[in-house]
Parts: sequence; structure tokens; C-alpha cells
Amino acid sequence: MKGFDVVIIGGGLSGSSTALNLAKKGYSVLIIEKEKNQDFKPCAGGMASSMKKFLPLEIKDAIESKIKNVEFRWKASDNVIADLTGESPFWIIKREKFDKLLTDESLRNGVQILKPVLVEKITKKNDNWEITCNNKKKYISEFLVIADGSQSKWAGYFKLGPRKPKFANTISLRLNGLGQIPKDAVRFEFGFIKYGFAWAFPLKESLNIGLGTFINNSPLENQAVNNQVIRSFGFDAFPYKTINKKLRIWNGLHPINGDKVLAVGDAASLCDPFLAEGIRPSLISSFYAAESIDQCLSGKIDNLNLYTKNINDNWGKSMAWGRRIAQVFYRFPRTGYQLGVKRKTAPKRIAQILSGEMSYEDIAKRVIKRLLIKS
Repeated sequence: MKGFDVVIIGGGLSGSSTALNLAKKGYSVLIIEKEKNQDFKPCAGGMASSMKKFLPLEIKDAIESKIKNVEFRWKASDNVIADLTGESPFWIIKREKFDKLLTDESLRNGVQILKPVLVEKITKKNDNWEITCNNKKKYISEFLVIADGSQSKWAGYFKLGPRKPKFANTISLRLNGLGQIPKDAVRFEFGFIKYGFAWAFPLKESLNIGLGTFINNSPLENQAVNNQVIRSFGFDAFPYKTINKKLRIWNGLHPINGDKVLAVGDAASLCDPFLAEGIRPSLISSFYAAESIDQCLSGKIDNLNLYTKNINDNWGKSMAWGRRIAQVFYRFPRTGYQLGVKRKTAPKRIAQILSGEMSYEDIAKRVIKRLLIKS
């Protein structure tokens, strides 16, 4: 049995980022990933450039578009445009490129990667973790990171995150060409999808399209509605090759660490419950996970509780407000669009959320302050 400082279950964005952060600190790291390489990663690809401080590498080769405008529409009309040409621009990355950059850089920094290999059993022995895999081998580590995504098996096993996770139902596809979407703009289409919305994010020569429902576990099986969405983006109707996925979304403040184990990214239920942003919480959680494990291994702290606190402070408090907004907006979408998106200051505020300049909590506090002044 080979021993490591840290074993990470899952080699996606959050797992690979955690691995690279730890490897750069000098630790031995093993990633165990159950899937082979994916030709298409179902991800819109939006990333605020303010995330630079959480990135463990240079990603310019993965950036496909730099966004200047965000367009909001209600059933293909009633447009609202937000300017994103502030200090923190918004990028569109191609996830396959980004993930490969992370993998290659991790390998260069000494990370070992096993794939496709499935973890079958995890036990605690002599204060270390013993991980048994379907390759008939066992691996030993002092710390364990759960990064196996929205369909995580192990987050629940270790009681990390909400006891009953909440899921958004999503459909993702990539189409050649940009249709009616400008190369420097993203579009959010409301009104067609019950309890959710559709989005279009441009790459250099193709378009990442997604449809999502965020409350009441509403399905996305209405072909006529889906065709309306695709046509609104400038393409012919379905069928296209799509990926259907349940996306684990934020559902309250919960411990996401245990004794020498923690969860990151989608496995920790960190996805934005209003706009479905997943890249930012993956990078933030990976950064703080590596920091906390480093502090434990170097003897500065004796448990990982600071990790949960950091995530709650830097992400969870904002998502608590994002969840409240989602619950109201998606139940009364037409009213939400008129009073929220079409409000004079709303486009700027939404743009600031996307660029990482503001949080849902910041906006909520502004609204409360305004109401108190008026009263």
C-alpha cells in the first residue's frame, strides 16, 4: 500500500485545483477519478476575473471570450442589457481546456492521478485513511478530500453538507456557431422555463447553452418549450446531443468537514442556487481546503473546522440571500423580472455579482438600508 499526505476522490475542477494547490505547498497528493477524459464538459464556462487570486495557475490559454455585456430577456423580448466593462471583466473558458491545464500542471508538480478507477471502500486505520479501489489496490492518506461532484457518493457517507441535498435539473449542449449571440455577450432567457431560465455563453466558434429549473424539482421534458429556447438563440429546433444532469445547489449552512476529511465544489453543495454558478465556489473551496489541510499538516491547527468557517464567510452567507431570492423570483418570475431585472439599478448589480464585485448579501443589505431610510 502506497501512502500519501492527501488523497482526493474526484479529478474535476475542484479536485484538481485542490491537488495543485497542495502539491505547490510540497505535499504528496493522489487523485482517484472514476471517469475517462470527457470530450465535452457540460459547463457554461463563465468565470469572473476576480477569481485570479484563487487560481493555482495561469489560464489564458483556456479563455475563449471576454464578455462586455450581459443581456436579459423575457420570452425573446423585453431586453435589458448590463455593461460588464468594469474593473473585473467576465471570461468564458472552455472547460475541457481548463481541466487539461489543471491536470497537466498537477502532474508537473508531482500529483499522481489514477483513472478510470472507482473507490469502493474507505476506512479509518491508525488515524489514517485506507482507500480500497476496483483496481484491487489500497492507498493510505492522512487527509481525504471529497470532490466527486453533484452525484457525490461520499459526501453523504461522511455527513458533509446538507443531509438532504437540493438539486437543479439541467440540460446542457454545445452548438457550432454563435447563432444570434454576440461574441462578447452572454444571454439569460427568462419566461420559457418554469421555475428557472436558459442561458447562452459564447466560445470562439461555438455556443454553450443550458436550461435549468431551480425549485420544486421541476422537469425539463417539454420539447416544445425547449425548441422555443433554442430558436430564441438563433438555431433550429431540437434534437441535438444533450447532457441531462442534476446539479447539487447550495441549501443552507452545514459543516463540510469532518475529522481529517472535507468536501469541495459541487460535492459540498456550493453551486449558486439562483444563477447556477459553479466555477467560482469550486475555486474558492479548493483554495481554502488546501490552506486548511496545509495548516493541519504543518501543526498550526489541529482540525479542519476553519475550512467550513471560511467557506461560510466567503460564500455561504451570500448564498443564503441568493437562495431567498431564487425562492421568490422563480415562483413569481414575471413579477421578479419586472421589479428585479428591469429595475433601473438592477442590470449593474447583476453584472457586479457576475464579475465578483458584489455578493447577494451586499445587495440585500442595500435594499434593507433603503427600506429603513424610506420608513
